[in-house]
Amino acid sequence: MLQQTQVKTAIPYFNRFIAKYPDIKSISKASEDDILALWSGLGFYRRAQNIFKAKEVISNNFCDEFPKKFEEINSLPGVGKSTAGAIMAIAYNESYPILDANVKRVVSRYSGISADSKSQLDKTLWAESTNLKPDSKIFEYTQGIMDLGATVCTAKNADCNICPLNKKCKSAFNIHKKEMAPSKLKQLKKERMRFNLAFTKDKILLIKRNEKRFWQSLWVPIETNNAILIDHNKAKSARKINLIHKLSHLELLINISLLEYEQPFHVESNSEFCWINKKDIDSIGVPKPIKDILLTL
Repeated sequence: MLQQTQVKTAIPYFNRFIAKYPDIKSISKASEDDILALWSGLGFYRRAQNIFKAKEVISNNFCDEFPKKFEEINSLPGVGKSTAGAIMAIAYNESYPILDANVKRVVSRYSGISADSKSQLDKTLWAESTNLKPDSKIFEYTQGIMDLGATVCTAKNADCNICPLNKKCKSAFNIHKKEMAPSKLKQLKKERMRFNLAFTKDKILLIKRNEKRFWQSLWVPIETNNAILIDHNKAKSARKINLIHKLSHLELLINISLLEYEQPFHVESNSEFCWINKKDIDSIGVPKPIKDILLTL
């Protein structure tokens, strides 16, 4: 969850997730929908899909026991070299390096590392991170260097005065002004989405999004470019809602036609769809901007 999400945002999602799935055995029978439902609103849903894929691998290849070797952990969907190293260090107290964004910043400043290309920089930082890690107390070191980067050696307001490494750090009190300057806001590409949201007094018509982009496998209203036809004339009421939702790489301009019907109607579609009870919305994965609308119906 902490991949691309701040701790304070992830905490309530983590607590709910762990309450329902405290161990591998409890999550082994979970469906992708079950996991996406708990993830709904956190964003970057590929992480949740990778959890589903990883638990399938653990169930099939490791008899529902989380692997204990670095190579096996690193082979799980969604688990990169740094995450695998963190698991080895924190869960198993084995001496492995990590290199998340916070640790990259600490190591590069402490050792005065720079490079002309990202690939060369990463290669050098991995080598230095390996060189710096201790052979003992790896749990404390790993937790400490991550926390140092998150709270003291921050991207824009590094506090060298209180840093415990300031006497040996090659960048202490001299962090390049360009590095500390606020980054320019990235211009997001705009994309328009149009939905027909059909609902009754108790139910809402949703379809599982299969497009392999954002919101894959989440439940959404029927898009207007979908082959499914909805007769607007039979709706007893209709109104429109426009909203803007920003993803990491896109600004979505969302237009929704809210169409209320007396009764659910039959839908001809090869896609997975359902008329879901309004009270059961929390049991499926729905994108946050869509869910916010559904909860008002």
